[in-house]
Amino acid sequence: MGSTVETITVRMDEGHIDRGLIREAGDIIRSGGLVAFPTETVYGLGGNALNPLSSEKIYAAKGRPSDNPLIVHIADREALPLLVDEMPDTVGRLAERFWPGPLTMILKKSDRVPYETTGGLDTVAVRMPANRIARELIRAAGGYVAAPSANRSGRPSPTVARYVSEDLAGRVEMIIDGGDVLIGLESTIVDLTSDKPVILRPGYITRQMLEEVLAEVEEDSTLMREDSGQAPRAPGMKYRHYAPQGDLTIISGMEENVTAYINAKCMEQKRMHKRTGVIGTDETIGKYCADVCRSVGCRDDEVRIARELFRILREFDDECVDVIYAESFSDSGIGRAIMNRLLKAAGHKVVNV
Repeated sequence: MGSTVETITVRMDEGHIDRGLIREAGDIIRSGGLVAFPTETVYGLGGNALNPLSSEKIYAAKGRPSDNPLIVHIADREALPLLVDEMPDTVGRLAERFWPGPLTMILKKSDRVPYETTGGLDTVAVRMPANRIARELIRAAGGYVAAPSANRSGRPSPTVARYVSEDLAGRVEMIIDGGDVLIGLESTIVDLTSDKPVILRPGYITRQMLEEVLAEVEEDSTLMREDSGQAPRAPGMKYRHYAPQGDLTIISGMEENVTAYINAKCMEQKRMHKRTGVIGTDETIGKYCADVCRSVGCRDDEVRIARELFRILREFDDECVDVIYAESFSDSGIGRAIMNRLLKAAGHKVVNV
């Protein structure tokens, strides 16, 4: 897909929603066009979920493989029955606790949902975003908006509109700039089509939180390791994602060993005239000698780390960094989602020191 459409950017926030602009954006989606918009997780690239041509446009705009499923966004729980063939009782319990919010449920799809939207699968991924701009847009667009993250495929997901424009200007009709997102990592995805619920992508809604509602929840075995050759059952499962332009490696171990190793590698890279970057924390960032050092926040504040991660990966691109070294983080709670994204961004390159 070439740069063939004029992209307009409009600004609004959740406290001051411009109804006229929302109607205009909804009309674009209803007529088969694409609109990028804010959610509480990351910015989404929205098209009509029930129109196969719209889903094909989304794949083309992102340069995304067409077997990578799209998430259908709804604004009201009453919209869900049209999308699904079966409604287990777990859906109501999870929706009551976590919708609207950063939880995506995978269910058996109805005939109304085209295979172009589901990546050829007989299941559909559905979520109800908490962001008010997103929900108003969904209603204006007819109630069913397919929306992966609003970036070129493989790049870090955008948490501000500037990066949406950088990746997609000329490929979408409208970008709604709603400011910084609140969470910064994509939604948790849980598959409800098996005997037991299975987490296919970790996120802000943790396994522990889900088990408070469902008692027992399993995790897909590939969450923290390299992707299999099988077709992905949910967004983000198969292909390399979230990758900056620089070569990223995760360094794991005791703090003093990590800082010493990273500094030695940075000096080595500088001798080869490479521009270096480090992702550290408030506790360690002053110890590094890289050209560009970025802290994701205090190590104990996983919510902030999640919110900062993708922005920092994008900033390394802005700074033309060639080689990036990242500290590792806890793999429990929200930390598990952070490490899932970092591992994918690094192509699972990890050095233990």
